[in-house]
Amino acid sequence: MDQTNLSPQERKVADKVLILSKDLIILLGIFTISLFGFVVIAFRVFYLDKTGADNKAFDFAHSLVSDKTTKIMEFITFFGSHYFLIPANILLCVYFLLRKRSRYSIKISAIALSSLLIMLGLKLLFNRHRPLIPLLEPARGLSFPSGHAFMSVCFYGLLMIIIWREERPHPVLKWVLLILVVMLLLCIGFSRIYLRVHYFTDVLAGFCIGSTWLFLSSYLIDRIRPAGLKKA
Repeated sequence: MDQTNLSPQERKVADKVLILSKDLIILLGIFTISLFGFVVIAFRVFYLDKTGADNKAFDFAHSLVSDKTTKIMEFITFFGSHYFLIPANILLCVYFLLRKRSRYSIKISAIALSSLLIMLGLKLLFNRHRPLIPLLEPARGLSFPSGHAFMSVCFYGLLMIIIWREERPHPVLKWVLLILVVMLLLCIGFSRIYLRVHYFTDVLAGFCIGSTWLFLSSYLIDRIRPAGLKKA
């Protein structure tokens, strides 16, 4: 867009439109890739019965087993459990309410509740049982997709969106925080495979469908936000 003949006010509007277009393209790209990935994984596992990747992942994780590593994995997996994510979501909502930024609180609570319902519905739909060889003790519930992966992406992914949109942090600090969050997500996913309470395809599917719902719900909430409530 040629902005040479535009007034300062018109340039500001044009810049906002350009930024919105870029954000929408990125959102659509991630949404499409994530949804396609989930469909492919589900098709291969439940229709083609191809689970070779699961066995290879278990073999790799087994080669790393030690008492020290197991303790580390137990610690990491806690950050993807409901014991951590429920209070974390509540505290984050309260934090933004105290800062009078209710738009974030609405988005956090809406995504947390909706993602929980979708996760439970998908588990019942696919009805895949847990691995029969847990490293420590059997996990309750069904296996596909991984609830740890799904809920972690929705919580930490939303945290990444908030960090990215905030203006205060220095760009370098932003990237450091984003990389740390991504590393935590990957470690949570691997911890479920290491502890043998989820298959590799469970975790990957959880990441894919979690990302799909995070970006879709975030976009929808921004579109239907109450009048006077700024976009988050």
